[in-house]
Amino acid sequence: MSKVKSIAKTATEGLKLLWSDNFFEKWKKVSDIIELFSKKHHHFPDPELGMALKRAKYLTRRGKRHNYEYIQKYPFFEEDEYDRRKRGK
Repeated sequence: MSKVKSIAKTATEGLKLLWSDNFFEKWKKVSDIIELFSKKHHHFPDPELGMALKRAKYLTRRGKRHNYEYIQKYPFFEEDEYDRRKRGK
């Protein structure tokens, strides 16, 4: 039986999971992102995914409207306890 690593209930959560799996190491088109979500049985509405991509501070984009590509600004890292306490969370 396979273990489920994590389930994304929102596009924002889904993008973080892809980032943690190093999906954004190379430039990815929106169609690539939608295709991978589809394979994982995640079907987020286009406006929700668009806003999540726009708000993802760990990603940068290039291209023109309706033809954007995304790549990570820096590799995924687990926030440690020290960083959380430092920010007061």
